[in-house]
Amino acid sequence: MPKLNIIVGTMYGGALDVAEQVKPLFEQAGYTVAILEQPTVDDITSDAADLTLFSVSTTGSGDFPGGFVPFVRNLRDQSPSLTSLRYGIIALGDSSYGDTFCGAGRTLDSLLEEHGATRLGERLEIDAMETFMADDAAIPWVEEWIITQQLEVA
Repeated sequence: MPKLNIIVGTMYGGALDVAEQVKPLFEQAGYTVAILEQPTVDDITSDAADLTLFSVSTTGSGDFPGGFVPFVRNLRDQSPSLTSLRYGIIALGDSSYGDTFCGAGRTLDSLLEEHGATRLGERLEIDAMETFMADDAAIPWVEEWIITQQLEVA
């Protein structure tokens, strides 16, 4: 059974809630799913997962949540090749912050691409100004992502 890691960067739990809500969709599609709240670079460089989904909140003015900063710092410092990483991103933000809306997700996406990773499909950006419960946007996106990227293995 293929493995999916859902890597979470959250401040107040919204990105974790999204991960927990979409996990069953991937299990139904035939994946063993692990939710990682304290990820390491090894979680994306080893062959530990066939697919990775990032669920990342933006804090402040486009910043990463505090608990996610060490992961990003190590990714930048180690500069690993990520050519085997296939991933998707769900970015949570608040459009009232203007140019920094979903800044953490956008920055992570660019960083992963710089290291050779392959994003499958488009990044989902969830606006807290429009969507009270982030999983209301994430669940249909994941359902569609599984179909359009032909990820179902069950």
